[in-house]
Amino acid sequence: MEKVILINASSQETRVAILEDGRLMEIYYEGPTHGRTVGNIYVGVVKDILSGLGSAFVDVGLDQNLFLSQKELNDALLQSQGFRRGAEVPIQKVLRPGQRLIVQVKREGIGAKNPQGTTRIALPGRFWVFLPKDGRLGVSRRIEERREIRRLKRIAMELKRPHEGLIARTASEGAERKDLERDFNFLLGTWKGIEEEAERSSRPKLLHEGPGLVKRIIRDRLLEDVSRVIVDSEAVYREILGFLDYMWMGEYKDTIELYREKRPLFEQWDVERQLRESRSPEVKLEAGGTLVIAETEALTAIDVNTRGDVHHRNQEAAILNTNLEAAREIPRQLRLRKISGIIIVDFVDMKRRDSLEKVIAQLKEELKKDRVTTDFIDVTALGLVEITRKREERSLAAALEEEEDL
Repeated sequence: MEKVILINASSQETRVAILEDGRLMEIYYEGPTHGRTVGNIYVGVVKDILSGLGSAFVDVGLDQNLFLSQKELNDALLQSQGFRRGAEVPIQKVLRPGQRLIVQVKREGIGAKNPQGTTRIALPGRFWVFLPKDGRLGVSRRIEERREIRRLKRIAMELKRPHEGLIARTASEGAERKDLERDFNFLLGTWKGIEEEAERSSRPKLLHEGPGLVKRIIRDRLLEDVSRVIVDSEAVYREILGFLDYMWMGEYKDTIELYREKRPLFEQWDVERQLRESRSPEVKLEAGGTLVIAETEALTAIDVNTRGDVHHRNQEAAILNTNLEAAREIPRQLRLRKISGIIIVDFVDMKRRDSLEKVIAQLKEELKKDRVTTDFIDVTALGLVEITRKREERSLAAALEEEEDL
């Protein structure tokens, strides 16, 4: 499989497309209509506490206050009030109006909903996610070798202090200890700077802004499985090369290419056509079947149809083939369209139990490729398949609709 990252940068907007064997898998935007605050860290002031809902609102200087739920209180806050780590404590016993807090934006506001915040700060680097206020320890689920998992956990325990946490990212697999230590020290220094700035601030203020889209993609997605990164802006091309040096990723410089052709980059790689197709509720499958995707605020329903002649002696085999193709395509559509929440899939009915098991196995295998937490839940009594996908940002449809309205 050839994985390629395309970066289309202009003065108005930057778009990043991730392709696998020429197929558009993910698309990201950054510009005036696609602002991003997720990951930003602020010093804020608690404005209101809603004890009945176990939540609070924190003023960080944005247009809307951050919504802070009880589960987003970090270990240090709990322990400062005499509660044990991880305890379920009423939020009014930990926070009070007017209290200053360091908070991070966890999710963008959607519709009328306020953006969500957390005091469980997470600082991502190349190899680690540093958790300065929580003692959690973890390893990317994409790292499967037990010996490597044990190695990374051992190094993490040696680097961090007892009240701190570390999560080993996918890129940490096989990394040398000196590189892991250097990344940790960089994150630790960043956090100390954030704390010092917070101490000097008497009012809500931005303390730390995460890297922009291009740097974030290079940091997080440029791994050994990426064969090429093609960028159509010389300024951004040079910025990427400098960032690779800054992040000690010089071995990837040969992967970066400057696109010089007259034909637009996204047209050359057929991205524009695939983007247009992503706006249609109907997705055609190669074998003749279709997916019909209906997105609502509560859930997303996906209906699988054969749309072909399956009324012959191999009808079960034809239906199985359609469902298997759908099981491969549905996870791609979830990634591409940024669909999240509850997803209900209605596959074509199959008579044989082993056919259903094959489809479910294929679906589970494809869902593993999603960087966003996505889980197969169950097959309901009505034969519907239920999936959940963590909400991290607006769907592609919502983002494009907003762009059209401007």
